[in-house]
Amino acid sequence: MLVNKAYKFRLYPNKEQQILMNKTIGCSRFVFNHFLAKWNETYKETGKGLNYRSCSKQLPALKQEYEWLKEVDSIAIQSSVKHLSESFARFFNKQTNAPRFKSKRNPTQSYTTKHTNGNIAVVGNTIKLPKLGLVKFAKSREVDGRLLNATIRRHPSGKYFISILVETEVDSLPQTKQSTGVDVGIKAFATLSDGTTYKNPRCLRRLENKLEKEQRKLSRRYKQAKQDRKPLHEAKNYQKQRVKVARIHEKIKNVRTDYLHKVSTEIVKNHDIIGIEDLQVANMLKNKRLSKAISEVSWSEFRTMLEYKAKWYGKEVVAIAKNFPSSQLCSHCGYRHPDVKHLALRMWQCPSCHRAHDRDLNASKNIEVEAIRLLTVGTTGIA
Repeated sequence: MLVNKAYKFRLYPNKEQQILMNKTIGCSRFVFNHFLAKWNETYKETGKGLNYRSCSKQLPALKQEYEWLKEVDSIAIQSSVKHLSESFARFFNKQTNAPRFKSKRNPTQSYTTKHTNGNIAVVGNTIKLPKLGLVKFAKSREVDGRLLNATIRRHPSGKYFISILVETEVDSLPQTKQSTGVDVGIKAFATLSDGTTYKNPRCLRRLENKLEKEQRKLSRRYKQAKQDRKPLHEAKNYQKQRVKVARIHEKIKNVRTDYLHKVSTEIVKNHDIIGIEDLQVANMLKNKRLSKAISEVSWSEFRTMLEYKAKWYGKEVVAIAKNFPSSQLCSHCGYRHPDVKHLALRMWQCPSCHRAHDRDLNASKNIEVEAIRLLTVGTTGIA
């Protein structure tokens, strides 16, 4: 099966390459904002927006007006126009909100360049990129497949990364003839219907005290810079502390992402049918008491990983409706116990069959049964 797959590596550019990367990021942002303003203005005047072709035709004139746009990768500038067009397409399809202007104050800055005529290539422990030449990178594995594009990102910590998108062949994993239901939570990150439990790594809680301490330092140095009437980019102590804080945030994110990849891969490898809840995480985050704990476990990212890995490897992920009472139903006799709505009730006994239940394990069993039922309905048409 042909799939699009991304490889992420850390880049080690020299000073000149860093300067050119930063210029390309700035130029891509400028072009995106320029055409977004034109797009909005045209829509107000005519009731219709622009399109990719009309914006693309204006690029040569824009380069004549702003000659510094010629210094950077032309494909990267073209890609920013393409991204704007795609953003509007998603907006009109009611998938996302309207595109917004990009700010240089955003934590992560990036640009994308497409592969054409061998302008992107892996050469030993370096990667060839347009205008940059050969850039050293941490080659942790081989890049297999047809190169499509590359996205260069500058993180708040000052590190540079590249994501290489390729089209490659992925073989399906052997069928295990096993199914499972996955109940995600806060106390335990995930509970499977066979009793397997994955603990909550609590990535933020591990480093929370250190993060708070460093953020307080950052706040003091910010106030000092303001008292000294120094621009923040010239305040060396502030910038050093900002990088320290950014690196802690980056470590938290990396630990969490690594854990999610390991758990999702293990579940997909061991099961053919995977039932999950269709949780409305955005709405759940409105709960002030639980928002921090919910955002820390990244349920949405976990579901995304399960879905694309299952698609790659010939497995099936079935989303269960958000109104399905997985926790309230007795997995043995089907009795619905309304008191289980309260999250504090972790263990309960069914009033009908007197079976004792662990809340999470019982929910995962019900999710598995419902997933199989939905698949059967979809295959046979039986309601």
